[in-house]
Amino acid sequence: MARSMRLFLIRHGETVDNVAQLYAGSRDSALTNHGYQQATRLGLHFKSLDLTFTHIFSSHLQRAVKTAGRIRDAQLASTDDDNTAKAVPDVKQLPVLMEKDFGSMEGKKFHDRPENKDTTSFADAESKDSMARRADSFLNEHLLPLLDEASKDADLVVAIVSHGIFLSTLWKRLLLHLPHKSVALSPGLQAIARPSLEHLGGWSNTGYLELRMTRIDRGDSTVIAQVPAVPTLERCSSLVEMPATNEGLDETEASDPATEHGSAPQQVSQVPTRAAVAASPAIRPRIARGWSSTILAINGKDHLRGIKRTRGGIGSSRHDASQSSIKIFFKRCKTV
Repeated sequence: MARSMRLFLIRHGETVDNVAQLYAGSRDSALTNHGYQQATRLGLHFKSLDLTFTHIFSSHLQRAVKTAGRIRDAQLASTDDDNTAKAVPDVKQLPVLMEKDFGSMEGKKFHDRPENKDTTSFADAESKDSMARRADSFLNEHLLPLLDEASKDADLVVAIVSHGIFLSTLWKRLLLHLPHKSVALSPGLQAIARPSLEHLGGWSNTGYLELRMTRIDRGDSTVIAQVPAVPTLERCSSLVEMPATNEGLDETEASDPATEHGSAPQQVSQVPTRAAVAASPAIRPRIARGWSSTILAINGKDHLRGIKRTRGGIGSSRHDASQSSIKIFFKRCKTV
C-alpha cells in the first residue's frame, strides 16, 4: 500500500472572463497573459519545493489544462535525464472535473443575474447533487484507487487542477471518504482557523489546498472499505474554516478555444460526462481506512508574491502562445 500522499487541489489561472466578470462554467475560457504567468509561477514554485508529481489530473477545459501543463513543464525543464523526463506524468484530462454548468447564464454578466436565484434563468443550471456525483465518480475511479493499489514504498504526489466551485464540492466529498476524525490542521494553520472543516473558503486563481495523507499500517491489507450509507458532513466537521475571499470565482469565465503552444502531452479520458453522471444512481462513499490527513495549506499563494500585472491592458488580454515574450526584444547590457 502507498505509505503517503501529498495532494494538491488547485484552481486554474486567471481567465479573460474572470476579468470581464462573466459567468462561465462549461464555457471554454482562455487564460489571460497574467493567468499564464500565475500558472508558470506555480509550476516553478512546486519545483523549488523539490516536488515530483506522480499524477496530474485536470478538467478538460483549456484554462485547467494549460495550468496543469505549466506545472508539468516545470518538472520537465529541470531534468536532462531522459529516464527522469519519461517519468513525468502526462496531464490526464477528465470531464468530470469541469466547473459547474450555469446553463442559460453562461457568458452573461454578473449584474444580469436575477435577484431571485430560483427563477427560470437558473432553472437549467447544474445542481449540487450532479456536482457531488461527478466528484464521487472522480474519487472512486481515480484518486482512492491510488491509495489501494500503489506499492508500499511509493510516495505519491498528486495534482488536481480544476475550478473554484467544483473544488469546493470535491473537497466536501473527499471528507466523506476519509475516516472520522482523521483530518487535522498543521500547527501554522491552527492559529488562524475557525471551526468548519467543510468550508475552508474560496480558491484564488492558482491558489491550492495541500493535504498530506499518511497510512497507518496495522497489518490490514484492505485500505478501501465499502460503507452501507452516506455519512453526514457532521462526522468530519470538527476542524477549520478559513476566511478567504473568492477572488475571481469560476463564475467569471468565458469561451475562447485557444490551443497551447509547447504544452506537455495530455490525455483526454473517456469518463462519464455531466449528463451521464447526473443520471446515475448515488455512489456510496468508499472510506480510506487506515489513512490520516493533515492540511498544510489553504488557498496557498506563496508563488504569487511579487507578481505584477503587465500594464496597458496586456496582462488582462488573452494569452497567445504564438507571441514571443517581450524580453527577447531587449538585449542584455554588456558588462565592462
